[in-house]
Amino acid sequence: MGGGAVSPRLVILCGGRSSEREVSLVSGRCAARALPSARLAELDADELPSWLDPRAHAVLPLLHGGWGEGGGLQEALERRGVAYSGSDAAASRLCMDKVATKARLRVAGLPVADEVEFPGGRPPAARDLAARLGEQVFVKPVDQGSSVGLRRASGIGEIAEALASLPPGGRWMAEPLLVGRELTVGLLGGEALGVVEILAPGGVYDYASKYTPGGSEHIAPADLPPALAAAIGRAAEAAFAACGCRDFARVDLVLSADGRFSILEINTLPGMTETSLLPDSARCRGIGYAQLVSRMAEPALRRAQEGARP
Repeated sequence: MGGGAVSPRLVILCGGRSSEREVSLVSGRCAARALPSARLAELDADELPSWLDPRAHAVLPLLHGGWGEGGGLQEALERRGVAYSGSDAAASRLCMDKVATKARLRVAGLPVADEVEFPGGRPPAARDLAARLGEQVFVKPVDQGSSVGLRRASGIGEIAEALASLPPGGRWMAEPLLVGRELTVGLLGGEALGVVEILAPGGVYDYASKYTPGGSEHIAPADLPPALAAAIGRAAEAAFAACGCRDFARVDLVLSADGRFSILEINTLPGMTETSLLPDSARCRGIGYAQLVSRMAEPALRRAQEGARP
């Protein structure tokens, strides 16, 4: 990108063609209202705008799922030499793959639940799955975000129905249904923000619960003993570091009644809508929405000004 002083304009990218397009558009529009000097670009295709210029722009990506969150967007920005905020292509690919993420977290000594991966169209027998994971399971895609495609099953019959309902193709996984409190921790600059508890009326925090007003309740901060909240924050920071993330992310966990917790996944481009969790986590630390977006954008602007790698 070359040296010298530059005054890049921030570009907020949202949209794309993933199943989370509509949520991404809302995230982008909310962020643009908070940063009126930024240019909002709503993508209709999984490709960069032709006008995006590494000499004039820096990017805050707010695409969720698919190309935007799975490394494709990041690779495209890196090829063009455009500075951006958020995890790089390698970390984005890793964290989009729930099985690979959990393998990395196990190596780092962090607590994760067991899982069984299988290809779409060739699921395991329900009884074999239950023998491995128990008779209450979640079935979900390996590489989709926001609980897209999530199925909950209890008992051999429901497990068989869930497996039979899966479309052919793609990679799927099953995990034991962890009974406990659903928690999430935002990270900013690799440091944990507040722990937030999620209460979903139906007991399943699925796509509709996440993005429908009133579909879930967020307790921010979660009512936890300070030592436990600190331990959860340290685990989230360790997961962020183990997966090579940068700038910001969100780590989702389940806390069981005995005080033990398991990490479910890492979201490298978490939602930034009115009902999203990262802003709630930041508010626990006294960071309002506009300040949060500004701090998320700052690394991209700094990289552009310094002529650093994207």
